[in-house]
Amino acid sequence: MYRLPLSKLILLVAIVSSMSGQAAQQDKVLDIGDMPLGGDFTLHSSQGEFSLEQLRGQVVLLFFGYTKCPDVCPTSLAFLTQALNELTDDELKSVQGVFISVDPKRDSYEVLDEYVNYFHTKLIGVTGSETEIAAVAKLYGAQYYEVALEDSAFGYVVNHSAVTYLITPEGILRFVFPHETPPSIILEAIRHVLSGN
Repeated sequence: MYRLPLSKLILLVAIVSSMSGQAAQQDKVLDIGDMPLGGDFTLHSSQGEFSLEQLRGQVVLLFFGYTKCPDVCPTSLAFLTQALNELTDDELKSVQGVFISVDPKRDSYEVLDEYVNYFHTKLIGVTGSETEIAAVAKLYGAQYYEVALEDSAFGYVVNHSAVTYLITPEGILRFVFPHETPPSIILEAIRHVLSGN
């Protein structure tokens, strides 16, 4: 299997802040803010309180989105799923995906569970109050805002940044992947971090 050289992976990450995402049919992909620092946070899932700190020892792949997203979120999660499916069982034990909903009004815990489980069992859906979500988004430079839709049963869409964040087992934000980063690159980064590099 072809493995992308690490130098190309690093180059991709270095230029992410200047790259624009692809627009969805009804919503717009926003750029992230200044290169984020990341950090620990606490939100909530169907299993109760969720803390990033509880995932120490695992590679975490973090994504901000919402379940009614027409195509940006499904595309990103599908690419992430492809990368996860290439991992061995042993590798997969040390990886966890986290989907943070920025639409707490519509994304209940039950809705989130059904949504992320459709993609992969190693994904967990979390959310919180608007204030809690905004605080986490600020840590990671994530941007989002609602846009009303006239004559639509959805009522509104949420324009949002659509990057995938890779956090090391030590809790350090290591890589930021723009929307539609190929699964092979995400896989290469996961394995690079799992190897202790």
